[in-house]
Amino acid sequence: MSSKFRLALIQLAVGSNKGENVARAVGKIAEAATAGAHVISLPECFNSPYGTQYFASYAESVPDGPSCQALKEAAIKNKVYLIGGSIPEEQEGKFFNTSTVWCPEGNLVAKHRKIHLFDIDIPGKMTFKESDALSPGNSPTTFSTPWCDIGVGICYDIRFAELAQLYAQRGCKLLVYPGAFNMTTGPAHWELLARARAVDNQVYVAVPSPARDESATYIAWGHSSIVNPWAEVISKASFGEDTIYADIDLDHLTTVRNQVPIGFQKRNDIYAVTDKVEALRINTIDYKPTSKKVVDTINVEDLGNRTVLCRCWKSKKFPNCDGSHGEHNKSCGDNVGPVIINK
Repeated sequence: MSSKFRLALIQLAVGSNKGENVARAVGKIAEAATAGAHVISLPECFNSPYGTQYFASYAESVPDGPSCQALKEAAIKNKVYLIGGSIPEEQEGKFFNTSTVWCPEGNLVAKHRKIHLFDIDIPGKMTFKESDALSPGNSPTTFSTPWCDIGVGICYDIRFAELAQLYAQRGCKLLVYPGAFNMTTGPAHWELLARARAVDNQVYVAVPSPARDESATYIAWGHSSIVNPWAEVISKASFGEDTIYADIDLDHLTTVRNQVPIGFQKRNDIYAVTDKVEALRINTIDYKPTSKKVVDTINVEDLGNRTVLCRCWKSKKFPNCDGSHGEHNKSCGDNVGPVIINK
């Protein structure tokens, strides 16, 4: 497998017509795939205007709603990994800001609900309270590709350095934050935060935004960007509708990590970021794929609220996932990823 893959960020012009928004996104996805993109991301709220007054009326079920089905079909048709920016999601009377990720076979490989809700008050400039309409997600989100693991956050999630550190600990080499920073926070922090997350964790960081619409009730800053592990902006859009590209070079990432080896220099004896959504360890049975015996019998009552079962036999926690299946895949050829059981 090549150490490079092409990433595309679609800076979409979003209007009030959901059908037109989705159709425009599907067209731009096809254009990006034709340009050689392997992984494509849309921006936050790509199918609806951004605002607490819009979330309920534009919300749909995930993954059965029309927007998700359009993303699924686009991923299959264009043979790409597709990060569907985000859409307003409705489930059992609650609303979420949700990103879905689709593989080239059309499978939903990840779903991220925005963890940190955008509640700010900057006197005289900006007041917004996303929690007036939305509920927060409770799970960090990563997924595997043939090139590397990728971590997903949505907009305000990028301000929380610990989440990015957790993704880096899980082995992610690219972090994607579909966002819609505004005309106050955008010029101040949009690029700064992307570069900070990149240099802190020695990863690539991508921040796709909607295009700027001066007539909208919420005006997005735009300027979608891709940042390399040296914190250099290697691709950047203006503020209008545009698609930007960058070749994600994993060899370059390795070089940066070897030159400035902070990954080996962390003082874990003094501080640590803890993954609180760890998989429950069921047993420590040694297993090889040639074994003909039953590996384990698991009682459902013994499972936690979230249990991750790894189908990669090299996991140190098998049958649980140790978060390194992307690395294991290279040596054992198992590329099916984990099974996640939510109770």
